[in-house]
Amino acid sequence: MSIGQRVEALDTWSSHPLFEQRTDLCSGNEMAARAAAQINYHLMGYFPITPSTEIAEYLDEMKAHGEHDIVLVPADGEHSAAGICFGAAAAGGRVLNATSAQGFLYMLEQLPVQSGTRLPMVLNLVTRSVSGPLNIHGDHSDLYYALNTGWPILLARTPQAVYDMNLMALRVAEHPDVRLPVIVAYDGFFTSHSKQRVQYFANREAVQWFVGPVRKAEFDLFDRDHPVTVGPYMNEPDYIHNKYQQSLAMYRAGEVFAEVAAAYARISGRYYGALDTYRLEDADIALVILNSAAETSKDAVDALRAQGIRAGVLSFNILRPFPVRAVQEALAHVQVVLVAERADAYGAHGANLTHEVRSALQAVQAQCTVLSRVYGLGGKEFHPADAEALFQICLQAWRGEAVPAFDYYGVIAGDPAVRPPRGLKPLAKEEVSGFVQVTRDEKTGELIVKVPPLRALTAKAKRLAPGHGACPGCGIFPAIETFLKGIEGDVVVLYQTGCAMVTTTGYPYTSHRVTYIHNLFQNGAATLSGVVEMFWERKRRGEIQIGEDPTFIMITGDGGMDIGMGSALGAAMRNHKLIILEYDNEGYMNTGSQLSYSTPIGHMTATSNVGAAQQGKAFHHKDTPQIMAAANIPYVFTGVEAYPQDLIRKAAKAQWYATHEGMAYGKVLTACPLNWKTPDDAGNEVVGLAVKCCFFPLYEVEHGITRITYDPEARGERVPARAWLERMGKSKHLLRPENEALLQAFEAEVERRWRRLKAKHEHELL
Repeated sequence: MSIGQRVEALDTWSSHPLFEQRTDLCSGNEMAARAAAQINYHLMGYFPITPSTEIAEYLDEMKAHGEHDIVLVPADGEHSAAGICFGAAAAGGRVLNATSAQGFLYMLEQLPVQSGTRLPMVLNLVTRSVSGPLNIHGDHSDLYYALNTGWPILLARTPQAVYDMNLMALRVAEHPDVRLPVIVAYDGFFTSHSKQRVQYFANREAVQWFVGPVRKAEFDLFDRDHPVTVGPYMNEPDYIHNKYQQSLAMYRAGEVFAEVAAAYARISGRYYGALDTYRLEDADIALVILNSAAETSKDAVDALRAQGIRAGVLSFNILRPFPVRAVQEALAHVQVVLVAERADAYGAHGANLTHEVRSALQAVQAQCTVLSRVYGLGGKEFHPADAEALFQICLQAWRGEAVPAFDYYGVIAGDPAVRPPRGLKPLAKEEVSGFVQVTRDEKTGELIVKVPPLRALTAKAKRLAPGHGACPGCGIFPAIETFLKGIEGDVVVLYQTGCAMVTTTGYPYTSHRVTYIHNLFQNGAATLSGVVEMFWERKRRGEIQIGEDPTFIMITGDGGMDIGMGSALGAAMRNHKLIILEYDNEGYMNTGSQLSYSTPIGHMTATSNVGAAQQGKAFHHKDTPQIMAAANIPYVFTGVEAYPQDLIRKAAKAQWYATHEGMAYGKVLTACPLNWKTPDDAGNEVVGLAVKCCFFPLYEVEHGITRITYDPEARGERVPARAWLERMGKSKHLLRPENEALLQAFEAEVERRWRRLKAKHEHELL
């Protein structure tokens, strides 16, 4: 029995108790999570990125309280998250994902693989600006990359629509005539984080009745009697036949969406046609605009109508397949249409939607002028007055006045003669040189480091100026500055995206007194590799004449050595002359404290919540220094600000190796009072306890030989792990009697790693 037949067999939605609805005040991300929980997907592969991260956070919190059974798989990056979802979909389950901006682009190559293999799933795309420069606010530049992926795309203007579209998307995706993954796209922050009055089904049974049971796939990976090959190599003419079938399925998805929307209206009272039109039936001028801005534009229409101006708004509920006939019918009588887009197709004289609307109207020879304006990039606010200004452009064209067919709206012409003034003076050589001395014993090859008293080092200039925007008590900058005390001379630094980057470089200001570069999480080490090799090649060719060579340093953290691990290992294999310094705050703090692979087992984050059904992170933390040491780079070390001279000595050694032999890597543990739930002034003490309980041992690996640089056991200063855990709110639950087994597992792993490290210290061949 089809959806429609099953609905027809019931009473109307308003009278049937199964479809009782509750009213609440919720955001778009909350509604996406609620829909997913009620559907009870099998699996969600995900990686945190603003502003979509909250969906996984809400689902993890619900799971901690036993509200759903979804397996939440935290990936090491969005590319892996997409692969997890592809594999899970191939294995026959219902699958969910959520992402934004660069995360969407990072997984982009996987999306045609999934649609071309005809594996259904749902992806919430919480739209956001695509770098560069880095911007975390909402526009549609990521959405436009989705247009040619082969995924049907539903659009949600409001939190209510986010919930409704998520339910309908799964039904469309799993329809036997479609069998395609579906995107539900809604505006970052404008919709994802703003709360509005919403309704949702009180009973999960209503949702599960509507989406129906999991449809039997055409193959079963686990049927040993019928083995299958998924994703074979395909030559012509089979390939074009495959694409033709996929194309037919995409167009069929538009028809199925109409059927599903009608069925959903019967049980919910909310109907979504292919288009959302407002006072368009007799309009002379119209604004075509997507998602949340369409709701804002309706206020402008009302104001213009009060003045006798017949204006209207058209928006889309489904963008792929493009509802060409509905557009033609809706705009057939309109004389001037302005297509406003939160994205640009650079060099194309209008972004994608402009050309599709223009093409649709040209096909029926509509006598309509189509204008194009790019607006609202980077989350620039859009108010009713802005919509009225766009309508005024329409009126100018309607009256026969000359207006540009394509332009940007809302930009301010700059003055090329005015440049942001330099706020910080360049560092003089004597300010950063002549403090720490490193020599090499010619007989033993041992590096001998002479560090002056800490008081003397206060005269060494800071390479980071005060005035950054980090949280009170943030441990990142004390650790970085302590490390930099051991670095002599000029430096060039690259920061991957993260707290240290975001809080120090709000344009047009910078906290950096040295040359600074930024690139994204997954590619920092490769980028700095390119910088390093270009420096040496330009110097070889005589294009650069300088005195002392700079030291090249990459600062990473906030999970950057998860998503960026491949890039870092690649740089290590090539052994470029650079230093990677990782600040480890045990989570993705820049996106709101989600778990990273360096989060210890049992610790609470926004995606490893504590509740009746789970007690924090479920697996042990990654030992990144040991991974990097296995890459056979010249020097690896650990350090903390609580032992400053140890860290300074290691920094000096790292610089020597990075300027003479190749790569050095260091990891410093840095407190995050906000998300570790500790007092702002306790960071030094807390990271010190991590060292004394042997959770974060201080050591170095020099040419493969391990040496512990501080042994709390030998000094009689070792403390139990409990002494560290009880100082942090994120781990206090581990000390409860009911979590004794988890605490013992944590302590056993700490002890195992410490004993293994001591064995390496005692036996240089290990």
